[in-house]
Amino acid sequence: MTIIPDTKDWTWVLDRPCSECGFDAGSVDTASIGAAIRANLVAWRTVLESADPSRRPSPGVWSPLEYACHVRDVHRVFLERVNLMLAEDSPTFANWDQDATAVEQGYAEQDPATVSGELVEAGEAVANRYDSVEANQWSRIGLRSNGSEFTVETIGLYHLHDVIHHAWDIREAIDAPVS
Repeated sequence: MTIIPDTKDWTWVLDRPCSECGFDAGSVDTASIGAAIRANLVAWRTVLESADPSRRPSPGVWSPLEYACHVRDVHRVFLERVNLMLAEDSPTFANWDQDATAVEQGYAEQDPATVSGELVEAGEAVANRYDSVEANQWSRIGLRSNGSEFTVETIGLYHLHDVIHHAWDIREAIDAPVS
């Protein structure tokens, strides 16, 4: 069974807490985004070392491995977007179809050890980027192709929610014993 694409606009998490994972953007200090991303990496290392990270909990739900591939790519996409926002005035971001990427890159068939290393590398790179943002740069603007406007601060919070939410999505796998 294929995964049903998520077509929700999750930008609402910038205005109110997520009722599923509990993330509350209003309680996050932007200076801590990099550290929070690094802390999130621990969950992904743990799940990718589990007995069978490629097993889907049900046919229409990504496996922990597929989620980890997605989070790796989220880190890469957001690093690119933050870099654009810091280098250009009001850039428009290229569209990214996360579901097409999952199929094209064969998320389900990737090697968990390789994904773990790549995810940590991508997470560290974007965390370092957030750590390097100067006070006057957090308000720089970038635009989605649909016109949604982000600042470096709000894209950082949106990004952080994404990776925290996906760790929540795989919480049962994280609690599984590590082999």
